[in-house]
Amino acid sequence: MKHPASPRVVALVGPQGSGKTTLLESLLRVTGAGSLRAPGGSGTASGRTMTAELAAVTTDFLGERWTFIDCPGAPEFSLEARHALMVCDAALVVCDTGPERGAALSPLFHFLDTQHIPHLLFLNALDESGASVRGLLESLQNVSARPLVLREIPLREGERMVGVVDLVSERAWGMTGEREAALIPLPETDRPLEEAARRQMLERLADQDDALLEQLIEDVVPPPGVLYEQMARALREDRLVPVFIGSAERGLGLLRLLKGLRHEVPGVEETRTRLGISAGGGPMVQSFKTWYVPHVGKQSLARIWRGTVADGSTLGGGRVSGVLQPHGARQTPVSAAAEGEVAILGRVDAARTGDRVEMGGVRRTMGWPVAPPPVHQVAISAQKRTDDVKLPGALARLVEEDPSLAVDQDPDTQQLLLGGQGELHLREALERLGSHLRVPVGVHPVPIPYRETVRRHGTHHTRFKRQSGGHGQFGDVVVEVRPLPRGQGFSFTSAVVGGAVPRQYIPSVEEGVLEGLRRGPLGFAVVDVAVTLTGGTFHSVDSSDQAFRTAARLAMVEVLPKLEPVLLEPILHLELHVPREARPRAQRLITGRRGQLLSFDANLDLPGWEIVTAYLPHAELKGLIVELRSASAGLGTFVARHDHYSELMGRQAERVVSHQPMAER
Repeated sequence: MKHPASPRVVALVGPQGSGKTTLLESLLRVTGAGSLRAPGGSGTASGRTMTAELAAVTTDFLGERWTFIDCPGAPEFSLEARHALMVCDAALVVCDTGPERGAALSPLFHFLDTQHIPHLLFLNALDESGASVRGLLESLQNVSARPLVLREIPLREGERMVGVVDLVSERAWGMTGEREAALIPLPETDRPLEEAARRQMLERLADQDDALLEQLIEDVVPPPGVLYEQMARALREDRLVPVFIGSAERGLGLLRLLKGLRHEVPGVEETRTRLGISAGGGPMVQSFKTWYVPHVGKQSLARIWRGTVADGSTLGGGRVSGVLQPHGARQTPVSAAAEGEVAILGRVDAARTGDRVEMGGVRRTMGWPVAPPPVHQVAISAQKRTDDVKLPGALARLVEEDPSLAVDQDPDTQQLLLGGQGELHLREALERLGSHLRVPVGVHPVPIPYRETVRRHGTHHTRFKRQSGGHGQFGDVVVEVRPLPRGQGFSFTSAVVGGAVPRQYIPSVEEGVLEGLRRGPLGFAVVDVAVTLTGGTFHSVDSSDQAFRTAARLAMVEVLPKLEPVLLEPILHLELHVPREARPRAQRLITGRRGQLLSFDANLDLPGWEIVTAYLPHAELKGLIVELRSASAGLGTFVARHDHYSELMGRQAERVVSHQPMAER
């Protein structure tokens, strides 16, 4: 059988703790490559921990070159994994026998199916649990839109798995001690199981191929070579998911897995066609990971789609400064990277993560995965005053490295806010900000955007008069203030008649009113009020814009405490995404935080998941993602947006107001 031209790229993905990194280490031992981990620690090419970001390694198997990308499985770093999936030839989904694995794989399968990425499934650690392959596969089929087709069945001694049977070739491989042995006879006691499983595999294949269906009806079974080709075509066209079994820890089934990948994973030519990339033209690369290295600059982990990229090549209007082959924590300088390979390219400054870069420029990639909205946020400031100027640039680099981070600025306090996908995610980001980008920061509580309004209407007269030897200042206003319905904001009108306040000063009165509303008697901005200028007087010499602005501001300061000010609490509309079995716990979590449940529905995109909608006070958002993930086996997430303000009274309001500094008048 003719195999695709090497090199090929496979991304290892799956839930956290399913054994992806262990599997990759074992695959490297089988292929004779060195360990992925650096001596004395674990990390990737950029020096960060393996659990937090992807690691790429290139090895050879039977004369063909392969790049494996170990992707993080934690939900906080899912965007990193999706970026790698966008440039791979196929994904190898690693799944152990944990009971919650179906729910954990549902978002991953949905992404792979939506993007039409060919993928295989490796059932890991079956020998340790004695789990039923049929039962596990049935539960996983519920969350996969593509048929899961067993390529192998286990050979067992009691509960322990000692070998595998390839259902295409009908040959068995066993274990001797801790090493995978050569071909062994298929035990007669296992033959009925093998025949039934093989028949089911052929029926699944026949569902995808009319010619094979006719042959099966006529009791004609194609030879293994033809079946391999049909399986490879079905995988390339993303019509089914071949399922392999084994143990990453013991190395069981890994040689068969590698040969299965060799037979069935498409090459760079087919992947280019799937992605709509033309084969003609000069060199083209696509960055799927970016980081900055002190004293080196920007580095891009990229797939070479066309041509050869050498040190000094022109890409995106600049020159490549160094080509490195990644091997986990190590980087090996090479003279060039060939078509299909994954390489680290230095100083391709024009390329952002996801961009396709050619000699003539940069192309933004349509359909590139977008970052989910932040679910955890902290306020930050530079620890050293001298770093205040450097902090914005460092944050821009941090977000370029990891687009699932977000930087915002609080409109009230002007504090910088750093948002991410969870507590662990932000901890990793803050550590990198200090250690690699050399701008250590302090962390502060995120300010809650409370507001206040008034319950009564009233009229107030204020005169501002100041004499200082020359022209003085004189402004005199009469204002009427009344509450507006919730969410109406602010309105200002002038009802002055007879020129009591000259027309040119009325805009200054409005400015002064707005200044007075920025901080009300409770210490927060005042909203949902209507202010009407009803009268006043002026002085032909001493009146000015500044005088009327000051008079209007003082009028608001003096009148608002008399109109029964009340505190307004921001309320968020929350959409929680959780596995079905975690919904009751998620609902209790919301009601325990003063939330109001609105509805719950099945998630039509993710089988086995549900969407819970609720109102939640903004003040109760702190730590919610930590508790939600604890209640949902680490899987739950949410999307929050401001919805409305609600009156807050009693002890809770008193506590909020008591922590506010006295308003400056």
